[in-house]
Amino acid sequence: MRATELMRRRVVIAPDAFAEVSLWRLPQPLPPSTHTLKYRLAYVVGGKCVVRYDNERGKGDHRHVGRVSARYVFTTPDQLMADFNADIERWNDEHGRS
Repeated sequence: MRATELMRRRVVIAPDAFAEVSLWRLPQPLPPSTHTLKYRLAYVVGGKCVVRYDNERGKGDHRHVGRVSARYVFTTPDQLMADFNADIERWNDEHGRS
């Protein structure tokens, strides 16, 4: 069984900024993750990815804010989206974007 795409969406937030969300259901977890969701969430401003959440084989669940990468504890898809949106809001606030 192959991965099943659940969502692929790009949302324009400003003339120079967008968020892109891609989610797939996997037939089995992607080690070291223990869940069957593969995801890539990105917030791009001025052509640069400034916030990204993803999981990949060997690295597991993690997030990037600017140049800093940190482990991310995945619980549910809804919480993933809430955390991603909170980081977008925080980044915008810290960089003088409304």
